[in-house]
Amino acid sequence: MEPQTKLLLIEDDANLVEALKLYLQTAGYDVAAATDGREGLQKLFAERPDLILLDIMMPRLDGWEVCRRIREVSSVPIIMLTARGQEAEKVRGLQMGADDYVAKPFSLRELEARITSVLRRSRLNASSQDHVLYADKELVIDSERWEVSRRGKPVELTATERRLLFLLAENVGRVLPTSRILEGVWGQEYVNEVDYVKLYIWRLRQKIEPDPSEPAYIRTEHGVGYRFVKQT
Repeated sequence: MEPQTKLLLIEDDANLVEALKLYLQTAGYDVAAATDGREGLQKLFAERPDLILLDIMMPRLDGWEVCRRIREVSSVPIIMLTARGQEAEKVRGLQMGADDYVAKPFSLRELEARITSVLRRSRLNASSQDHVLYADKELVIDSERWEVSRRGKPVELTATERRLLFLLAENVGRVLPTSRILEGVWGQEYVNEVDYVKLYIWRLRQKIEPDPSEPAYIRTEHGVGYRFVKQT
């Protein structure tokens, strides 16, 4: 029998915690919970979850700081939960390394669908192709070892960043429309989330480009999408 997928819920609203635990456990998940950011970080190491549901507005440590600290040590998928629905908050969460963002109030079925989608992307990452997708004197993208290195040093990428880079590298020289990228990396239900692509392209450029302001590898094809360019 396969072990249950483990979720870690970091949320200070006791009523919401109980509701989410009941629903998600009924859906087949093993759910651990923490009521503040510090406890959440402790349970990250104790529970080793497959995905984290992270509230933003919490005592002791808020969700922004918790997300930052998690990303220093782990690429575990993170879905941020918040009462704030403004675009700026959504952008900030994604920039800090969250994989998805759900604004309260949300339906439990919507949240479950988001969890399923993020987990699916994460598992696709673990079953990547068994060859080096791209290599030059500056950059190596190794899908067999699921590693990316620049100038011989590992590049720290989240699971979503890797999936995006691998998709681009698998199609070197081809222009990928934004809709194709969204479907391939996030899933069909995300085809209208254009900002996701913009943010993650920006983040990848900061990590792999010699000069992010003048991208050599990931080129923007205005009005269409993006193209990974082989360097000579």
